[in-house]
Amino acid sequence: MSRRHTLAVCAALLPAMLGAQGGAAFARKIAPFPVADRAGTPIAEPFLGGLDVPRPQLVDIDGDGDLDLFLQERADALMFFENVKGKLQWRTDQYGGMAVGEWARFVDLDQDGVIDLLTEMPNSYIRLWRNVGTKTAAQFEAAADSLRDSEGQPIFADRQNILNLVDLNCNGRLDLFIGRVSGTIVHYEAEVATKGSIPRFRMLTERFEEIEIVGTGSDGTRPSLHGANTMAFGDVDGDGDPDLLWGDFFEPGLLLIANQGSCAQPDLRHPPAQFPVTPPLLTSGYNAPSLGDFDGDGDLDLVMGVIGGAFGPNRTSIDNLYLVEQVKRGEWSTRTSRLLPMLDVGSESVPTLADLDGDGDLDLLVGNRIVQGEGERGTLTWLENVGSRTAPSFRDRGPLGLPTEFNPTAAVADLDGDGLPDLVVGTWRDRVQWFRNSGTKSAPTWTLADSALIVLTRGSNSVPALADLDGDGDLDMMVGEASGQLNLYRNVGSRTAPKFELVSDNFQGIDVGRRASPTFADPERTGRPDLFLGSDDGGLQRWRNVSAGNEIRFVLDSNYTVATHRGSAATFGDLYGSGVLALLVGDVSGGLLYFERPR
Repeated sequence: MSRRHTLAVCAALLPAMLGAQGGAAFARKIAPFPVADRAGTPIAEPFLGGLDVPRPQLVDIDGDGDLDLFLQERADALMFFENVKGKLQWRTDQYGGMAVGEWARFVDLDQDGVIDLLTEMPNSYIRLWRNVGTKTAAQFEAAADSLRDSEGQPIFADRQNILNLVDLNCNGRLDLFIGRVSGTIVHYEAEVATKGSIPRFRMLTERFEEIEIVGTGSDGTRPSLHGANTMAFGDVDGDGDPDLLWGDFFEPGLLLIANQGSCAQPDLRHPPAQFPVTPPLLTSGYNAPSLGDFDGDGDLDLVMGVIGGAFGPNRTSIDNLYLVEQVKRGEWSTRTSRLLPMLDVGSESVPTLADLDGDGDLDLLVGNRIVQGEGERGTLTWLENVGSRTAPSFRDRGPLGLPTEFNPTAAVADLDGDGLPDLVVGTWRDRVQWFRNSGTKSAPTWTLADSALIVLTRGSNSVPALADLDGDGDLDMMVGEASGQLNLYRNVGSRTAPKFELVSDNFQGIDVGRRASPTFADPERTGRPDLFLGSDDGGLQRWRNVSAGNEIRFVLDSNYTVATHRGSAATFGDLYGSGVLALLVGDVSGGLLYFERPR
């Protein structure tokens, strides 16, 4: 039975039905309310989920004459952004529902005038998804077999390298180029095939044009293998033949190998040069180029994703999707390093909704792993709700400026009973810190009161969550950790003088695999907070509170599912004053996903 995936079906499923809460389903929304950056500029689509390793492709998938954008940020998923009158608009994170492996490449393989798709499949073979639709309505069907050579053998492509296809010598047959870990390029050419049939490919050489690119690491050493690469072909120098752009794990920029031959007789046997030359475009390495007329002015432009190589991936945890326009022949100008504006704090975002400034509405606090461009600490970023308790509107106010470590994760609560919200902060280590609010309701100031409020018996990457679990009127604490397990601490002190006592360092034997991230919420307003758990694998678990008397106990709700990205970390809040809780989820890419149900 054939497997068909259509854009129409995908669009019809948006907003997706993503989870159950009191009988109603969550719907994901990208722009539910106004959000502005630190300069006050509105962010059109703030809740895209962040980007860490974007691999872009420019393709006119809907046949309207402009280039749409596909991005691969996660394995087995293609994000699709439609070009609508020059503006990119998100359509889906899972284009066509196709499992695309570690890489994907659009190309009209069978030369029938519509774009097909090649993707990575298990064992590093190449899967073909044939477009059996039309130029304006793509419809993909998985071919029964992998791409094969002229001998009938499956063609092997290293999963960390992204191949490319182009008719290099203008003979009407596609050439297939596959980078190897040796820094060389294998060259295949399609055999003559009837229009609409899948060609086989004949190997021409294992060392295309004797190209061998082996860069140097950030310490200046020369590795024996280059590790990973990706490439793009296009007439970069405007002389009528395709040139080669090469991104490599051990190259901070892009390398241009100019074609100094002709379309019929290509010649790429020349030393590579940095591209663009002025100014040089240098990142953390392993840059993924895609060429096309993005701005519709008749010449090539460059969209480049930064996957992150040997030059400190943290340098580009936010600035990692470049648009470089060709302003005139041979002159290139970087327009932006954030082609898709969104909320993105770098990597491993952990959100918390709470009223930080005492104005009656919920603000947003987001922790991350490491500050972009630094290597010593993470930060907590405050997004102030400048709207109201019934009409949220957020403005990025920047970091709180606390002396944080890596991976700060915050729970907000009044620990000392003075009516002001304190911060209970987990870190990458084995402890939880307490920052007491020594300011006022409208002007909070947090100072470190206890650097070791909790010290785990084992483990690291502490993620605290607070709630009155035993019904005695004070806040108890659940702490997730890197092992995927939970630590329960009962507050045996009081509402004004907390004292946390370990109940269990393996609470109920709950284990989510890695990076347990707990939070508490009471969606149905039963008076008993339920436990929600994120994890490294993604998704969100709900554990219903069935505590009785002094016994604290939760039971897994196996019917509760929310589809999130890896590194899920959740927070709930009533953003509209309706009594219905919205859901925000952080992820490994540093952004946020937003879900809500009918109010």
